[in-house]
Amino acid sequence: MEEKEVLLEIKDLSFSFKTYAGSVKAVRDVSFDVRKGEVLGIVGESGCGKSVTCQCILRLNPEPPGYFEGGEILYQGQDILKMKNKEIRKIRGREIGFVFQDPMTSLNPTMRIGAQIEEVFLGRTDVSKKEVKEKALEIMRLVGISDVEKRYRQYPHELSGGMKQRVMIAIALVSQPSLIICDEPTTSLDVTIEAQILELLLELREKFGTSIIMITHDLGVIAKLCDRVIVMYGGKIVERGTVKEIFYDTAHPYTNGLMNSIASLDIDKDTVLKPIEGTPPDLFSPPAGCPFAARCQYAMEICYQRMPESYQLSKEHETNCWLRHEYAPKVDLRMKRGEES
Repeated sequence: MEEKEVLLEIKDLSFSFKTYAGSVKAVRDVSFDVRKGEVLGIVGESGCGKSVTCQCILRLNPEPPGYFEGGEILYQGQDILKMKNKEIRKIRGREIGFVFQDPMTSLNPTMRIGAQIEEVFLGRTDVSKKEVKEKALEIMRLVGISDVEKRYRQYPHELSGGMKQRVMIAIALVSQPSLIICDEPTTSLDVTIEAQILELLLELREKFGTSIIMITHDLGVIAKLCDRVIVMYGGKIVERGTVKEIFYDTAHPYTNGLMNSIASLDIDKDTVLKPIEGTPPDLFSPPAGCPFAARCQYAMEICYQRMPESYQLSKEHETNCWLRHEYAPKVDLRMKRGEES
């Protein structure tokens, strides 16, 4: 497979929030890259650091109370963390689009749809008012919004949930950015509309060659949409690889637990799904060792004492788990999942 050019690179990113009770270590030493034209999935349960990590890319987390403890975010070779607000504003919406989780609260209820789509062009002198409206109507048609002239004049409360989400995608796409970050864009939609939105994102990727970061806790979305996957837990990356490797060559107990909690079509209706017992780690005081150790059935003494080393299993497949050490017990997580399902 031909190696794609890297568009965005995140190196050793750490981001925390100051509170009255102390600092919440929301993102801890996270590193990954996004390549041109690919769909990268970030999966994990609520509170694992998915959204905070991606909001760091555009500096959307409030600072304060949030603050960067270290790291770099390199977009086309430039470190976003060293940019001034004026420089970041040129990137937001224009070069990197963001589709937020809930369109009900992300759209301004007092502004017409057309005006919200056109906001991306505010302050630009290279396009006329007529061209801006034409671009807005064109992108509305592209994302499957019907009767665009009417929708252009309407307010958010006059649209359905699925139509609002299409407007959010239109806002993210109107300036044809090189990267779109989608933060669980189908969470509040029914399955029919969800399928349409996913198909739409794939079509837009093919049409514009846009890179996509898909944040989700839905492994079905990951399987349908993504090329590569990052699994996060407790503010850290615990496994990464291609979709096939993550699903069929699972190498981390947490990823295995996610797989076991999915209902497949061939299981008996009386089968009880196996949840991941326990609760996520306290990020006010993160554990010294593996963040998943307290919930892991395979945890060893070293798992509680030291952060796992990174083990490269293939060119793309990497895991942070002591089970991969040469002295650890041999555990086939993929086989274990197959036997239990």
